[in-house]
Amino acid sequence: MSHDEKYHYGVVKRAIELIDQHGDLSLEGLAKQMQMSPAHFQRVFSRWVGVSPKRYQQYLALDHAKSLLKANFTTLETADNVGLSGSGRLHDLFVRWEAMSPGEYARKGADLTISWGWFDSPFGPSLVMGTEKGICGIGFAAETTPEATMEDLVSRWPNATYIEDADMLRPWVQAAYCETEGETPLYMIGAPFQIKVWEALMQIPSGHVTTYSEIAQAIGNPKAVRAVGTAVGRNPVSWLIPCHRALRKSGALGGYHWGLPVKRALLAYESARADVTAKAS
Repeated sequence: MSHDEKYHYGVVKRAIELIDQHGDLSLEGLAKQMQMSPAHFQRVFSRWVGVSPKRYQQYLALDHAKSLLKANFTTLETADNVGLSGSGRLHDLFVRWEAMSPGEYARKGADLTISWGWFDSPFGPSLVMGTEKGICGIGFAAETTPEATMEDLVSRWPNATYIEDADMLRPWVQAAYCETEGETPLYMIGAPFQIKVWEALMQIPSGHVTTYSEIAQAIGNPKAVRAVGTAVGRNPVSWLIPCHRALRKSGALGGYHWGLPVKRALLAYESARADVTAKAS
């Protein structure tokens, strides 16, 4: 990833904080707060998301989630739409996924070798983990520390053997972050209920959202909204399994395991990309 792309996340993060504190800000006001010229700030934002800073502020606004629910709500009609293995389109990437068996999950990663490495992403430093079958974990460290992110993912599968091997993961990661074309395989390691929830998340198109109650309905357990929320929060593969697309029925963002600023950046990034694509088509 280029130096510019690494820098852009920091700009977006600071913009989110400023908008939270002060509301709608002019181009000049935002640029001044971040010690950039208006022209430079405009170029940075437009290059990153393809829209102007003013338009991007609308995607970052606190009520953007509510507007998404009105305009881009995805109905996950029946549990039949959620298979235990298969393939689907996910934010313009082709992702193939496979789920670990319940027996394998119960052994907490025993006899499993997991490779790991740190990679830059549009949303800050990311820790990526994977087996020979595919990526099994992605965590973001922009709102926490690298040590905490590592401890968090390792705790999911405490009996596994961990090996630092960024080279093994790099082709999958480059495809996941749109640096190259290619297929990104996922290996979902979780309890059966969690996997159903995660696969429901993967049915939500980029630029769209759904609610926790809608997911509960889709997996055939409409009363399990709280359990669904817990499973969404335990998703180990951020971005590729898009838990950031799950909102409360009120339109509130709800929680996000890696920090709400990251969730808002993810939603804003996808919404802006979808808007640009729609206008180009």
